Amino acid sequence: MKINKQVIFLGFILIISFVAYNLIPNFEREQFNPDIVEEISSGTITTTTIESEENNIVEESGDISEEEEIFQPNLYDSLLINNQTKRIDKNFTSYLIIGSDERSSNSSASRGSVKGSRADVIMIVMVDEQSNVSLVSLPRDLLIEDPCTNNIQRINSSYTNNGCGTNAENLSAVILNITGLKINNFVKFSFEGFEEIIDSLGGVEICVSETQREGYSFELQKGCNLVNGEIALNWIVSRNTEILDGEKLIDVNGEDISNWKPMPGVSDLKRIEKQQQLILSLMEKINNFESFNSFLDFVKALENAFTIDQNISIIEATSLLWDFRELDLENVNKLTVPTYNYKTQNGAQVLILDQNFFEFISSQGLVD
Repeated sequence: MKINKQVIFLGFILIISFVAYNLIPNFEREQFNPDIVEEISSGTITTTTIESEENNIVEESGDISEEEEIFQPNLYDSLLINNQTKRIDKNFTSYLIIGSDERSSNSSASRGSVKGSRADVIMIVMVDEQSNVSLVSLPRDLLIEDPCTNNIQRINSSYTNNGCGTNAENLSAVILNITGLKINNFVKFSFEGFEEIIDSLGGVEICVSETQREGYSFELQKGCNLVNGEIALNWIVSRNTEILDGEKLIDVNGEDISNWKPMPGVSDLKRIEKQQQLILSLMEKINNFESFNSFLDFVKALENAFTIDQNISIIEATSLLWDFRELDLENVNKLTVPTYNYKTQNGAQVLILDQNFFEFISSQGLVD
């Protein structure tokens, strides 16, 4: 039977359309204008606008809220001497990864309920001309001066629509000033969406040197543990981690009667180590899909978790994600900017840059 060429062509188009619809994530998009970022960073665009109620940052019970501390510029200027650096745009293509811990009614009860969104994860992926990749984390408690409002505040407070630009534009302007890096593109993920990604991959492996827990939100045994998304995210955000002191003991009723003690050194920097470990573990998992259906589940989870800027096409974003699968993760530079602890007049704990960014990455051999 002779088949019409137009029918074959139409069938071919339908197959391609089906594959594209199912395999290319339909990411949500957000405005991001690099020119506005430059103007904000230089102080050309400023505002005295107070952020709206829905953008206010509200911490979990027990934490000191950013609103409770008003940083006085004259008092803190000397602490920010390392927040100035030289531009290094020509050396790298830079991508900003923002992890937003915006909570909903579906959030894990162990992580509490807060209003608004917070930049709990701030990472810069730096790719040089030889395609070498560095993952640089900025602590959310890093003290900075916001070029839009001239407020002295934590860096995660700059992730807000405050009258100068969008959330990502304002944060990128701060990053430009303290790192000398112009952000080419950004991607934002929600913690809840990240849980879905982890679950779509059948869980993720977390390795710890000591048995540890926080209440009923998680318990990880010494060694490597395969955990679901909720446990992985609870582990990342934990502020009251305990470690097992001695042997694990269970009574006749099945109750844990072991001796647990507070884990020393739990801090924003410790959370960064966890974030980097989890992201790299996920990248390893992406290399091995058990079935086509599991890959489709992963793609759908990406749609629910990630928002990308309007300047990168869906095809480019998908291609970039695919290219990162080929990375030798052992050769990725995993860095955190050097800081020291500082207690403000009101008793809030913040972090101060201990070295300017250019000197820091020069010491890592990333620039001459």
